[in-house]
Amino acid sequence: MIYLVGSGPGDPGLFTVKGARCMGEAEAVVYDRLAPEALLKYARPEAEKIYVGKKPGNPTMSQEEINDVLVDLGCAGKTVVRLKGGDPYIFGRGGEEALALIEAGLPFEVVPGVTSGVAAPAYAGIPVTHRHVSTSVAFVTGHEDPTKGRTDVDWEKLANGADTLVLYMGVGRLAEISAGLISAGREPDTPVACVRWGTVPEQRTVTGALEDIADKVAKAGLKPPAIIVVGDVVALREVGLDWYERRPLFGRRVVVTRARAQAGELSAELEKLGAEVYEFPTIEIVPPEDFGPLDSAIRDLDSFDWLVYTSVNGVEAFVDRLRHHGLDLRAVPRGAKVAAIGPATAERLEEVGLRVDVVPKEYRAEALIEALDSGSLAGKRVLIPRARVAREILPEKLREAGAEVVVPPAYESVPSSGGREELSLRLRSGEIDCVTFTASSTVENFVGAFGEEEAVRLLSGTKVACIGPITAETARKRGFRVDAEADEYTIPGLVEAVVDTLEAHPTKRSS
Repeated sequence: MIYLVGSGPGDPGLFTVKGARCMGEAEAVVYDRLAPEALLKYARPEAEKIYVGKKPGNPTMSQEEINDVLVDLGCAGKTVVRLKGGDPYIFGRGGEEALALIEAGLPFEVVPGVTSGVAAPAYAGIPVTHRHVSTSVAFVTGHEDPTKGRTDVDWEKLANGADTLVLYMGVGRLAEISAGLISAGREPDTPVACVRWGTVPEQRTVTGALEDIADKVAKAGLKPPAIIVVGDVVALREVGLDWYERRPLFGRRVVVTRARAQAGELSAELEKLGAEVYEFPTIEIVPPEDFGPLDSAIRDLDSFDWLVYTSVNGVEAFVDRLRHHGLDLRAVPRGAKVAAIGPATAERLEEVGLRVDVVPKEYRAEALIEALDSGSLAGKRVLIPRARVAREILPEKLREAGAEVVVPPAYESVPSSGGREELSLRLRSGEIDCVTFTASSTVENFVGAFGEEEAVRLLSGTKVACIGPITAETARKRGFRVDAEADEYTIPGLVEAVVDTLEAHPTKRSS
């Protein structure tokens, strides 16, 4: 089966559920320039991934060659996804690919996608139809097949045939198109918007009128890919409908260094505020080399008076190991109390079914020691399932208070440096606005990925934000300038710190 799948306009969140399902079935994915590479995560790791380009004026493959690739893969008996920007059948040449498959006797399905002609204006604050303003819309190509030797667009009829005109691939001919519409009767002061890279953080919008839009676009240096909107609906952008470009982190690029499994929450919160997020997981969470100490603690679980968790990872690892032994949280003794270092850890404990008795006001080990009331710990047994390597201050202070403390490794944080070259290039070119660190281990592993001297040099031109004072202290010891430190040592607190520091330091890209 060959699936012709529309990837949508650029925002990976606008990809369809069916498209994602087809990607999961595919043995081969054939994708082009306008299909977001982020969508490749839906493909199986072993699936063949074939890039076919399709950049205007410089195609990696001709359309005929792409057709041949699809036919060859299909004839080999493979399930294939042809991932196309926008919608396959709206100026996407999906019809040509479908006809080639029919000619080869191959089965296919079409999975529509959100077309940029609707999505880009919406993200720019322009509804293509609006009651009392526009009751009709026409979608037109501004780039016809040059081999035809003629134009099939009747600009005279089109100029007054629809209230709103949406043109694809027309930036290179904008002056000619504007002149044609004016000569055909469209008013010279008709509002026009040109939206480049709609629905993604690189989105940029230039507005004007038919009589001057070409000059404004040229002055702004706006290049394809872009959507052109002609009509009175463009004026609605100015009354506050440009919701996407008003977000506080719109156009800013932020690096998340958390382990991939934990990066989702921070990435999602930053993206909600308009940031483009690059995930560079400096650590990977893996099982400990030896489960013996944790297994021994689980066998002796009835003997513990306190269970103390210093991270969500510790909660996950502990629960997973219980399940490995055929147990669940009913194995936790009723009289035992539970402490969590912060609200995220406490929330996860509550989700898995453990009531939390203690959460400190400050989310770090020193505050947790105070919250546990060291005066009442003498003779108590305390279990702390945590990373193999971590700060020793918590168990040391608890032992000083007379407690018997058992600290079995529940997981390990190991260095990861995948994507190192790409991130280095982006940092050196000034593309990154902020790098975030959520633990001392992310700082140390960032240094390990690049080397200390190079890491300091790479971060000298960008903002650095840390989740709290311990992480910030580690960063400073490594020679980093820390620009933002969360007041509340949580993911929301870190996000707030990123917003504050970037809003205080606008760039040409964000202004």
